[in-house]
Amino acid sequence: MVGSWRTPPCRAILGEGIYGSSVLPSWKGNEMEHTSVVGNSVLPEAEEARPAGGADGSAPYSIVIPAFNEEEAIRDQILALQRLELPDGSEIIVVDDGSTDRTGEVAESCGVNVLYHPENRGYGASLKTGVLEAQNEFVVILDADGTYPAESIPRLVEGMQHADMVVGSRQGRDVRVPASRKPAKWILGRLANVVAGQKIPDLNSGLRVFRRELALHYFPLLSEGFSFTSTITLALLADGYRVTYLPIDYRRRVGRSKITPRHFMDFLILVFRTAMLFHPLRVFVPLSLAVGGLGFIKATFDFASLFLRGSRLRWHLIFEPVLSTSAILLLLAGLQLILVGMVADGVLRRLGRHEEPTMPARTFRRHGKGGTS
Repeated sequence: MVGSWRTPPCRAILGEGIYGSSVLPSWKGNEMEHTSVVGNSVLPEAEEARPAGGADGSAPYSIVIPAFNEEEAIRDQILALQRLELPDGSEIIVVDDGSTDRTGEVAESCGVNVLYHPENRGYGASLKTGVLEAQNEFVVILDADGTYPAESIPRLVEGMQHADMVVGSRQGRDVRVPASRKPAKWILGRLANVVAGQKIPDLNSGLRVFRRELALHYFPLLSEGFSFTSTITLALLADGYRVTYLPIDYRRRVGRSKITPRHFMDFLILVFRTAMLFHPLRVFVPLSLAVGGLGFIKATFDFASLFLRGSRLRWHLIFEPVLSTSAILLLLAGLQLILVGMVADGVLRRLGRHEEPTMPARTFRRHGKGGTS
């Protein structure tokens, strides 16, 4: 694997599974029968997808932990995972992202698979390395700093039977988000809601489960920095995949946070970039209305000023400079913005006609008149 090294054979296969022998579900592309909901529309109904099976019928999964200078916390986080009753064939993968402390060494001592980046490449890059290494259909990502409860993972994985991604939403009873981050999270959350067209309880939670194949489909778009989780959330929602949220606790982290105030601008740019890639009109329409509205207000002021000076509405006004240059520029800019947005939206829709989703979105299948499974 480019840019990473594996340790000598120390992969931890929990339970009685054998490396590479996990049973995956049978997919038949567009012929896989199930009921899919994309937005508010219901696609043709057919047979439900079969879950991957372990000894107890549950699917094995891969847990990916990106770690950068987390020597103090990594051991407890791994031990918490190993105390869980994970399905046969599950695995734990730690990606040491160029740490300068003993993070990788401590992780190896716990008997898990450790991958190394020669230098610090970023949170998203570490997740990509781990996802590529993962052997199971379901991939769990978990921070190494001890903030996310490992005991919530089985509940999240269980929700994958009828979802494409399950997010641990930090809305439990014990949530300790630093006060300094709350204003930025609020702003980003509101912008993300507009882009996605729906409420997102937690945009960038670091504890979530998704299907490996689905994540690989979006790899070219996913950031190598902290905005990996935000991007995949918006991308899946924009493309009509089913994303569900389950409330979890969020503890005080061990050690110092790697997120700095400059990352706010990175997240902000990410939200707008994702909107441009999936729903350009949700960016251009508000901008057009704002700029055009300013132009309309300035034009109204220009007309009012003209009549306050004693001028009357006559034909000769057509040939006189009634509107100011600023009003004309603002009105034209508003018109141009909406036209550019319409062109961008048309291009995306045209390209979308030639692309097929990597796999259908999952949802509940109806049984009888009102029941769901």
